[in-house]
Amino acid sequence: MGRSFSRVMKKVVAGVDPKMDKYRAPKKKYHPMSKGELVDLLRRTPREVLSDEERGIISAAMSFGERPVKAVMLPKEKMTFVHENDFLGPLMLDKLFKSGFLHFPVVGASGRITGLLHTKDLNDLKIRDTDRAGKYLDENVYYIRMDHTLEMAMAAFLRTNSHFFVVIDASEKPVGLVTYEVVVREMLGKDVRDDFEGDLDSHSVARRDVLR
Repeated sequence: MGRSFSRVMKKVVAGVDPKMDKYRAPKKKYHPMSKGELVDLLRRTPREVLSDEERGIISAAMSFGERPVKAVMLPKEKMTFVHENDFLGPLMLDKLFKSGFLHFPVVGASGRITGLLHTKDLNDLKIRDTDRAGKYLDENVYYIRMDHTLEMAMAAFLRTNSHFFVVIDASEKPVGLVTYEVVVREMLGKDVRDDFEGDLDSHSVARRDVLR
């Protein structure tokens, strides 16, 4: 009988007015004590409170400062290199455009990178079959080491106003390429796409709807 009475009283107390709160045991607030516990808490949070996109953003932000550049770079094996003496004829241009990349390291006679070719520049120029890659290369090549963090990479992008870095190892050997877009994606946990092209027109900007 004692147990039945206790259960009944608990229901009664739970149903009476808030003045009875002082007789109830206070609820202990949960405070994550480690990053792992915080991740577990985020995982258990209902979808109506935290969407999958928001979870991704939080997760990306938590690991952004610790991840190395080598984790997100385009490895050397997948890069398209051009020699400074290569002719920019139809076959070469077709190869570059079909690669899907926007930046191509240009290698000199010594085997070292002497600059970069950008497809955007090649589109805007009247190139002849007899023109060599060295004629159009951009000599401003910025480097970052493969074990530098993504936070260091973001700081370097902002410092140099560059959109890409050649990734090297401790012996200065090129091992990959990393772009500003990739680092931003890792920071936000998602791709940032926007086809708006009216940034030079104040009227278009003023009338534009806010993205949701």
